Amino acid sequence: MPLVLLLSSLYLLYTVKVSAVEVTTPEEIFVENETDVKLPCTFTSVEVISSAASVSWSFQPEGAATRISFFYYSNGKPYTGKDIPFKDRVTWAGDLNKKDASISISNMQFQDNGTYICDVKNPPDIVVKPGEIRLRVVEKDSLPAFPIAMVAGIVIGTVTGLTLLISIVVCLVMRKNNSKKRYSG
Repeated sequence: MPLVLLLSSLYLLYTVKVSAVEVTTPEEIFVENETDVKLPCTFTSVEVISSAASVSWSFQPEGAATRISFFYYSNGKPYTGKDIPFKDRVTWAGDLNKKDASISISNMQFQDNGTYICDVKNPPDIVVKPGEIRLRVVEKDSLPAFPIAMVAGIVIGTVTGLTLLISIVVCLVMRKNNSKKRYSG
C-alpha cells in the first residue's frame, strides 16, 4: 500500500502544474518617529490575478515570539483588525493588478519597531516564503535628507573623470603636434 501511495503522489506532482508566488520586500527600512511609511511588497505569479487573490500583513514586535495579524486585503477591500497596534493608521497602498501588495502606516512610533510580514495568495499558486521587512523607527531628524557620502562620491568621481579626460586630450594633441615637427624638417 505505501508504494501505491508514493507512486500516486509522484504522478500527481508530474501531472498537476504547481507554481509559486514569489514575494519581494526590502530587508530593512528606517523611518523617523511620527512620520508616515510605505511598506513596499511586490510579487510575481504565473497565474492571472484572480478575485481569489488576497494579501495579509502581520507584525512581530521586537523581542516578541508571536505575530499579530493586522491587515487583510481581498476582493478589492481592505480589512483591519480590531485590537491592533496600528488601528486607524494603516491603509492599502497597493494594486494587485500591478502585482503590488504595499501598505502605508501613518504616525510611526517607537513601539512599531519589529518585523512586518507580507503574505500574498493567488490560487492555485502557492506561497513559498512571505516577504519580511525589519523596520526601525529612529529619532526625528536623525536620518540625512540626502546621503552626504553619496554626494561626495559623485563629485569626486566626476572631477577625477573630467581631469583624466582632459589629460588624455592634452597628451594626444601634444603628441600630434610633436610628430608633425619631426617629419616636416
